[in-house]
Amino acid sequence: MAYALHHRRVMRVLLAENDLEFLDLLAETLERLGASVVCARSGRELQHEITAGDPFDLVVTDVSMPYRTGLEVMSSARAAGLACPIVVMTASRDQITAARAAALGHHVTVLYKPFSISELCAAMRDCLAELAPATAA
Repeated sequence: MAYALHHRRVMRVLLAENDLEFLDLLAETLERLGASVVCARSGRELQHEITAGDPFDLVVTDVSMPYRTGLEVMSSARAAGLACPIVVMTASRDQITAARAAALGHHVTVLYKPFSISELCAAMRDCLAELAPATAA
């Protein structure tokens, strides 16, 4: 199942994952789908990239990473005003992780590992669909 980007420009995605092989696989996949991908391998790098330059259209982050978790970084970013959609990847199916992801507010989708590329695309679509302007019939 292909993911169609509904943007007139290239979507800028920040991808955070500490498993380097998985990070490379996800980055290559997102690039094949037409996204411009910036990678972070730790909570420290995720935090740096969020504040370093141009804004992102979407953040895809793992929960468990060195330095700070993806949820900690994204919670701080939300408190600072970051409103872009977030896909939270996790292998943990506990209620605490789900509640922390929900606490990030609107435009957040939790994606449980392991997942397929079509599930990743669906999670991205779910986050981005909320932002799409309504079209006149």
